Amino acid sequence: MTQDNPKEFKLRLLSLLEKEALKKGKFVLSSGKESTYYLDGRVITLTPEGAYLTGMLILDMVKSALPKAIGGPTIGADPIVGALGVLAHIHNVPIKTFIVRKTAKEHGTQKLIEGPALNQGDRVILVDDVATTGKAIIDSKQVLEKMGVIVERAIVIVDRLEGAKDNLARSGVKLESIFTIKDFGL
Repeated sequence: MTQDNPKEFKLRLLSLLEKEALKKGKFVLSSGKESTYYLDGRVITLTPEGAYLTGMLILDMVKSALPKAIGGPTIGADPIVGALGVLAHIHNVPIKTFIVRKTAKEHGTQKLIEGPALNQGDRVILVDDVATTGKAIIDSKQVLEKMGVIVERAIVIVDRLEGAKDNLARSGVKLESIFTIKDFGL
């Protein structure tokens, strides 16, 4: 990381998430669970400032154990991966990025993984905006495992603290988050 201050980035990102991404009401989550709040990370990661802050914070989190690549399940990971690719280039961090599709394309190369080629034995980190049960990350890990790619770590912007960490641990993946839902007073 440059002379930029990760603590300031984290405070600013939390403020943006609280102001723009956190909605209260009655929601059904992708996990099927009902919730009294919804946190839509893409509302922030698809903005220039939110993409920058998220990307810089994640780069800071991975700098001591740099993976071969960083990617994750579409669509939550898409803007994060895009930001990471640009920031890695600017800061001379040698990582590739990728996206894991929900289903293979029915045309062209019919890929499940989009991006530069990953090879058997490559160690990667998965990212996503929000984790509830961790299902999207586990599904992505299973796709990568079939290719011989190793996933031991995942990073999300917000862990809702509803089982994702334990579910991922059972799958052999350590979950880290920039925030937990407790940071939002919930």
